Amino acid sequence: MGVELPVWGRVVKSNGVVPFEVLDCTGEPIEPIRRYLHDFQAQGRRPGSVRSYAYDLLRWWRWLHVIGVEWDRATSAEVRDFVLWLQRAPKQRRAARTKSAATVGTINPITRKQYLTDHYQPRTVRHSNAVLRSFYEFWLERNGGPLVNPVPQDRRGRRRPNAHHNPLEPFRPEGRLRYNPPVPKRRPRAMPDQHWEALFAALRSDRDRALLSMVISNASRANEVLGIRCADVDWGDQVVRVRRKGTDAEQWLPASAEAFVWLRLYLDSVGPLQPSDPIWWTLRRRRQGTAELARRPLDYDALRAVLRRANEVLGTNWTMHDLRHTCALRMLRDQNLSLRDIQVILGHVHLSTTQLYLEEEPEEVIRRVHEHLVARREAGRQQPVPVAIPAPGYNAQDLAVLFGRTDG
Repeated sequence: MGVELPVWGRVVKSNGVVPFEVLDCTGEPIEPIRRYLHDFQAQGRRPGSVRSYAYDLLRWWRWLHVIGVEWDRATSAEVRDFVLWLQRAPKQRRAARTKSAATVGTINPITRKQYLTDHYQPRTVRHSNAVLRSFYEFWLERNGGPLVNPVPQDRRGRRRPNAHHNPLEPFRPEGRLRYNPPVPKRRPRAMPDQHWEALFAALRSDRDRALLSMVISNASRANEVLGIRCADVDWGDQVVRVRRKGTDAEQWLPASAEAFVWLRLYLDSVGPLQPSDPIWWTLRRRRQGTAELARRPLDYDALRAVLRRANEVLGTNWTMHDLRHTCALRMLRDQNLSLRDIQVILGHVHLSTTQLYLEEEPEEVIRRVHEHLVARREAGRQQPVPVAIPAPGYNAQDLAVLFGRTDG
């Protein structure tokens, strides 16, 4: 589809109750989105989720602005065309690619992982549909917006929805969203030991070595490890306290002795910190306004820059989530740990999510089959080759000349 969305409106940080707001082209908040995000924030959502929902709703508003349809007059036809556009259109970028332009969508020969493409992935489309569905459900409950949710559910082949509904309980949503594209199944993959050693050697500072050593030893997520404060480190028991994604629940996780050694070396170079201070800080001091030069807490963008610099040296495209997968698969191969133990460390609510790591990696299967073939070949060399006795009527010397066998 040849529709190009204009740069209309923007998402900005806010100092109010809601951490992010969506503004129109005149700089005024878009009222329907503002009220929805207030309700969304009241449900205890994290700032990252509010930001993600705000950008999805801004993209939907830009689409409505192009096709000339008011938000409360949208139908499933507009949502269908919007999904078709997302599946074909390139992403909107603030600046053109530079170094990464040559690798867009290609496969890295070392990691065998695909680089990010310039098009929206199926998970992004499904998330956009879920956001729009939730947004219009909010307004339908308040007798606003269209009469029917424009993001329909597909119930074909299912029984009648809420057939045995209890009138004392709210209706439960049933069925998948109609325009959700299928998501290809991905297997968790471990980083080979030699690649981890190469990545660790490419790191430039004790801070980076401490951070990545901690992640590969306790499988914490990027936002979880970045939220660790000085009071969250127990040096005696060698555990750290993280706040879990989604639930924000506190949990102590073990870390390797090497991670604590690098953490001690890094903190000695930073200087004294308060118990409430984060442990990860930028190495360079920068000036903010008229203030003096000072370090800033390490954020997600700065952490991505750490891996980007190491990847440029190695010619790879490793991510922080690769370290989490590597730690999970290493623990899974340890017979002293149960699947329940791994579920607790990974912070999975359901055991079925942890069971995804039980699927064998194709590379690991190929490696074991190669070892099996080599073992059979070595065993065959050690056994004496039986000497065949010619059948009556055949000359042994003629057979030796024919098949190239020499006796003695």
